[in-house]
Amino acid sequence: MASKVEKKSKVVVVGGGIAGALLAKSLQFHADVVLIDPKEYFEITYANLRAKVEPSFAERSVVKHSDYFTKGRIVVAYASGVTETEVFTSNGECIPYDYLVIATGNDDSYPKSRSKRLEQYQEDFANIKSAESVLVIGGGSTGVELAGEIAVDFPQKKVTLVHKNTRLLDFMGQKASSKTLDWLVSKNVKVILGQTVDLKSHQDGDKIYKTSGGETIIADCHFFCAGIPLGTSWLKESILRDALTDGGRVMVDQHLRVKGRKNIFAIGDITDIPEIKQGLFAMQHANVTTKNLKLLMYGGKESKMATYKAGPDMAIVSLGRKDAVMQSPMSTMIGRIPGFMKSSDQFVGKTRKQMGIDASCFGL
Repeated sequence: MASKVEKKSKVVVVGGGIAGALLAKSLQFHADVVLIDPKEYFEITYANLRAKVEPSFAERSVVKHSDYFTKGRIVVAYASGVTETEVFTSNGECIPYDYLVIATGNDDSYPKSRSKRLEQYQEDFANIKSAESVLVIGGGSTGVELAGEIAVDFPQKKVTLVHKNTRLLDFMGQKASSKTLDWLVSKNVKVILGQTVDLKSHQDGDKIYKTSGGETIIADCHFFCAGIPLGTSWLKESILRDALTDGGRVMVDQHLRVKGRKNIFAIGDITDIPEIKQGLFAMQHANVTTKNLKLLMYGGKESKMATYKAGPDMAIVSLGRKDAVMQSPMSTMIGRIPGFMKSSDQFVGKTRKQMGIDASCFGL
C-alpha cells in the first residue's frame, strides 16, 4: 500500500467550472491532483440567472473549491502556458504533471473571491429592482433565461431583448425558438430580432441605446448576454496550438484526449465535439475522463479506455420560476412539465449532491 501512495500520478486540472470541478473531486483520492482556477470557488453557472433576481440563491450555487476538493491542492491563478511536462500560471508557478486535463470553458471575468461574487449578485438585483426598464442583449439561453426571470419576478418592468440572429435559441430547433418567442411576448417582453446594440459608443449612465436597425431603446440598465469567448487563448502559443480549431475549440478523440496526445485531455465547452454545449454533457465528459485516468494511472490497457459519444440533440431552457422549453430528439415541449424538471431549483440540489456538498439541504 505504501508503494502505491509513493507512486501516485500527478494530475493537473486547469479550470474549475462544472467539468473540471467534478473531475478534480472524483480523482482527489486516486492521484496528487492540482486544480488551477482564477477563482476560489465553483459556480453552478446554469443557476446564475436566478441569482440575479434572488441573490440568496447564490449562497447555494456559488461554492468554495475547498468545500468539495479537500484532498488536493488549489492554485488560484490563470494558466498561462503548457509544455510537455509543466503548466505555467499567472502567479509565476511551474506545476509538473503526468496527466493534464484542460477544462477552461468560457473566458468569463468573474471576481476571485466568493464574497465578491455574491456582492455582484446583490448589485445586479439592486439594479434590476430599481429600474423601470431593462435591456437584455443576446437571445441565446443566457439572454432568454434572464429576460424570463425578470419578466416573471418583476412583471411591472419593461423588458427588451435584442438578438443578432433571426430567431431565439438558434442552437435549438425552429419549434423551440417559436414557442419561446411566444412565451416571452405573452410576458410583455419586447423582442427585437436580427439586430445588434452598439455598446462601444454607449456611455455609462446613458439610458438611450441604438440598434443596428436604427431603433432607439430606453432602458435604465442593460445586461450583455452574448459573445463570451472560449477560454483557450492561452493555448495558441503552446505545444497544443495545432490541436485548436479555427474557432478556438480543442480537438479531442473518442476518449476525450487532445489530438495527438496520450496524457492530455480536454473536457467541457472547449471541445470540438458536435453537441449542444451544456452542463449535463460537461459532467459526462468529466465522468468518462475520470474512468480513463484511473485506468491509465493504475496500469490498465489503452484498449479498455471508455469512449464518449456526442450527446443527443437535447436541451432545456428555463422560462421564469415555473416554465421551461425543452427539446429532445423526440419532441419539443414548453410549460410546467419541463419547468418542473429544471426551473424551480435550476438543478442546484442535484449538482450539489453529485459534488458531495451539503447532503442535508438539497432542493431536489
